Amino acid sequence: MNSTQLPTAESLMLDFAERSGLTGSRPAERYLWTDAFAVCNFLELYRTHGDTRYLSLAKKLIEAVHEELGRYAPGSGKEGYLSALPPGEAALHPTLGGLRIGKKEPERPEGEAYDPEKEWERDGQYFHYLTKWMHALLHMSEAGREVRYLLWAAELAETAHKAFTYRDEQGRLRMHWKMRIDLSAPLVPSMGQLDPLDGLVTFSMIRAKLKEWNVDEINPDAAIADMREMCGDINPLTDDPLGLGGLLSDSFFLSALVAAGYNREDEGLLERMLSSSARGMAAFLATPTLHLPAAQRLAFRELGLAIGLHGIEKSEKNIRTYKNAFAHPAGMLELLAINRKFIPVGEAIEIFWLEAENRKSAAWKAHQNINTVMLASALLPGGFLSF
Repeated sequence: MNSTQLPTAESLMLDFAERSGLTGSRPAERYLWTDAFAVCNFLELYRTHGDTRYLSLAKKLIEAVHEELGRYAPGSGKEGYLSALPPGEAALHPTLGGLRIGKKEPERPEGEAYDPEKEWERDGQYFHYLTKWMHALLHMSEAGREVRYLLWAAELAETAHKAFTYRDEQGRLRMHWKMRIDLSAPLVPSMGQLDPLDGLVTFSMIRAKLKEWNVDEINPDAAIADMREMCGDINPLTDDPLGLGGLLSDSFFLSALVAAGYNREDEGLLERMLSSSARGMAAFLATPTLHLPAAQRLAFRELGLAIGLHGIEKSEKNIRTYKNAFAHPAGMLELLAINRKFIPVGEAIEIFWLEAENRKSAAWKAHQNINTVMLASALLPGGFLSF
């Protein structure tokens, strides 16, 4: 990160904290994806400054998410915690029932026809949002040196694996894309393209941290095996900027796992991921997206790509530093060299959205919290991209 960008990232995060009701007197606006990245950003600011105010903000945000998104929404017709536990026990296991997305519209009533446009605005549970929260909890356990956050991440992984995975009529292992708030049934039965990959990487990171902390009461091996089975069937090629950012981020996490002596059997998958990201970037750049005016662009999706592009050099460092951990380091480095040429794309995206004029558009303001946090994450890549 350019040192001149640190004050900007800091200002963005403090503005988000006030605007979303974490500090100040505004009504709370909790949204799981945004808050997961925000936790990582606050922890990176804490590491950078040594200022415990940011550690406190990260803890406060986690508590707020568990209290709001771990409960049924007011006016939903249901009350209490998603875990169905009484308040005292629910506080000890805040992720046991999963966590709501935080959409303002209530989930689709039973019996109502599926409408893809309306569904986008409705509440429920997303697997790939849950994995982002697991990731945030892992970082909190490291920064605060408190095992409870790790246990909450592991319990959420168990819940998500059980609720979202199933075998279809042909016996193939599959995942639902979106579930009801109580995890009783799917709202969108189709599978997210990269959800199994996200699950494999995140569950594996949890397993690695459980081993580091010598915690053996939770074992994610079965969940990891299921994710690995599904990854054998997926095609990770995408030209969606947010999807590409996730693919590159997961490539970094997987390279870190292999470098640390874990997931050696997934090295072939890592090669597929890096090959797909290079081809996907070429396809994305053939679209007009980055040439459109700010009013026609979705900042958070582009900034997700910018974050992932920061992972390329980190992946390269892992492989160069721990060559002996990889069976085919030379081939991996060749693929990373191809991906490396796309790094300026991320820099251009950050520069574009750092322009105050581009943040005045209706498109930016319609998603201001997530856009703000994702821009800060791109400026503080060591927050989300660390293991």
